[in-house]
Amino acid sequence: MQEDILSTAIEYLKGVGPKRGELLRKELGIHTFRDLLFHFPYRYVDKTKFQKVRDLHEDLGNVQLKGILRRLSKVGEGRKRRLVGRFRDDTGMIDLVWFTGAHWLEKKLQVGAEYVIYGRVSKYGNQWNIAHPEMELMNEENPQKPKTFEPVYTSTEKLNAKGLDSKSRRRLMENLFEKLDPAVFAENLPKYITDKLKLPPHAFSMYRIHFPRTETELEKVRLRLKYEELFFLQMRLLQIKKRRKKEIKGFVFPTIGEKFNQFFQQKLPFELTEAQKRVLKEIRRDLGAGIQMNRLLQGDVGSGKTIVGLMSMLMAIDNGFQTCLMAPTEILAQQHYNAIHNYLEGLDLKVAFLSGSVKGKKRKELLQDLEEGTIHILIGTHALIEDPVKFKNLGLAITDEQHRFGVAQRARLWKKSHPFPPHILVMTATPIPRTLAMTLYGDLDVSVIDELPPGRKPIKTIHRNENHRLRVIGFMKEEIAKGRQIYVVYPLIEESETLDLKNLEEGYEALSREFPLPDYKISIVHGRMKPADKDYEMQRFAKGETQIMVATTVIEVGVNVPNASVMVIENTERFGLAQLHQLRGRVGRGAEQSFCILMSSFKLSKEGKERIQTMVRTNNGFDIAEADLKLRGPGNIEGTQQSGIINLRIADLAKDGKILQTAREIALRILDDDPALERPEHLPVKIYLQKYAKTIKGWSRIS
Repeated sequence: MQEDILSTAIEYLKGVGPKRGELLRKELGIHTFRDLLFHFPYRYVDKTKFQKVRDLHEDLGNVQLKGILRRLSKVGEGRKRRLVGRFRDDTGMIDLVWFTGAHWLEKKLQVGAEYVIYGRVSKYGNQWNIAHPEMELMNEENPQKPKTFEPVYTSTEKLNAKGLDSKSRRRLMENLFEKLDPAVFAENLPKYITDKLKLPPHAFSMYRIHFPRTETELEKVRLRLKYEELFFLQMRLLQIKKRRKKEIKGFVFPTIGEKFNQFFQQKLPFELTEAQKRVLKEIRRDLGAGIQMNRLLQGDVGSGKTIVGLMSMLMAIDNGFQTCLMAPTEILAQQHYNAIHNYLEGLDLKVAFLSGSVKGKKRKELLQDLEEGTIHILIGTHALIEDPVKFKNLGLAITDEQHRFGVAQRARLWKKSHPFPPHILVMTATPIPRTLAMTLYGDLDVSVIDELPPGRKPIKTIHRNENHRLRVIGFMKEEIAKGRQIYVVYPLIEESETLDLKNLEEGYEALSREFPLPDYKISIVHGRMKPADKDYEMQRFAKGETQIMVATTVIEVGVNVPNASVMVIENTERFGLAQLHQLRGRVGRGAEQSFCILMSSFKLSKEGKERIQTMVRTNNGFDIAEADLKLRGPGNIEGTQQSGIINLRIADLAKDGKILQTAREIALRILDDDPALERPEHLPVKIYLQKYAKTIKGWSRIS
């Protein structure tokens, strides 16, 4: 029965009940005893140390003192009335102040008695004081409890109002552990791992993470639980990956044929980089293995992913198969179509485009040609996965910026071919830090294009504030005089009272005064526009009919304009690092020197400064992604928050990369040696996975 006790509904725990249970469910997602158990403290208060009054200084923050309450008196009138206590230890005096509850406290507190007090110390004039301290009476009936690191749990106003603040949650945790038999916490890691890594037992760690006695003990159990979490996450991912490679057969593409060679020898517009060659070899190996390829292709903006994708498509076509490429927006899909159509001109291959805007007779003919197999490459939006779209023999499906597609959408691509699912290549220009890739895409094979094509000049990134506005305008005019084009990007569309930002319309008007007609023409694009109007403005800019594009972040993934050489980002401090990097990637696509100018206010937060310094320091998307992970944490990295993938309870991908690496290596070794986990020493792992696999959050949803 103890085995199932953890799935008991939370309201049945002493001190909870139906109303509080409902609140814990709504506010924190705590439904069961197990949820409460895994709701770890987010910080701890060190109650093991005592300070003396003479040693107080303002940098101390919270302090713990032992002494005598010497006096209590009410001070002030009406709403300003407060209770003030004089507290003395053997080195000096400090004031204790209460602004509420004076009447009740005056009755409860004992003048002349010894107390241990705890709270934040501050100075008023020359006198030290603590507002609303915690007070613990010391006497024979109440001997001082051994002091510990007190856990502090996340709370909300609603929880506090219903008596479920951090202190009450500590009591609930005590009640829970009284109910639980140690057998509930059976060891789940092999002994040789815990011995090798010097990890404390699972049961001990689960108790001491809530009630640690010393800082050293806390560090040990924290390490144990982080390792455990990441180990089981990697076990699940690697099991999925191995099972897929074993069970999901794929089409075999044995030949590199005529179209591939013709393109390589006659059409390739530049020499492939070493990174592109390496990735193509990895893809070639997958496509010939008889197992379904599931590969993630990471590469910075402009690193040449499209050419790699196209050459992979030609491998499929040479082996008698159709291919498709799905992009998240019509603009991006159209851009891929134009690029691929131009690359393949004269190669006798039929490339078609499909989106929601392709209608009537044209759509009907396209669908018919696709089913008959006369279309070799289909490029489009998620219109590709609709039921009427039928391929004769789809062998390779490529998705671009796949995190913008839902899980169900991706799954529908799988059903477009028989008897095997198509090979899958996922492309992203959002560089993902290694630790995050191991977690987000741990069941995929990952390829990285980590160098830019030759001849590309690195974009120069400069930080400027309002003082430099006129110089920036002058520089923009110089670039336009050279025949170049400019993006100016704003974070908001309309004025917001809370954010004192220059909005798009104001910016557009200001630029119109500096760049008047007929000498200059300006396009404007934002998310509130109709798609057709947006397209029209973007096309005008792409054709060079306008010199300046004023936009919100809708252009982050969008038009490819090699002639655009300057990106001005207004209110840079309002953008995330990944977004800034994506925006910067809109320029630097031609042979000319390109510039990214980061405009910001004078007042910058520490994080805002760090973001801007990172952008100025490096153009490397992977360095930027690592910095972003450290600044914002994994839950906010683009594409992970929407998908709800990163949901770790105690591990932190920004800080625990080494633990993750160790956990993955050991998990890999175990599954290579003992795939079915049949050896006696691996039984704890097998049992734990069977029981809790569904609760392990974090593995990829790609497949």
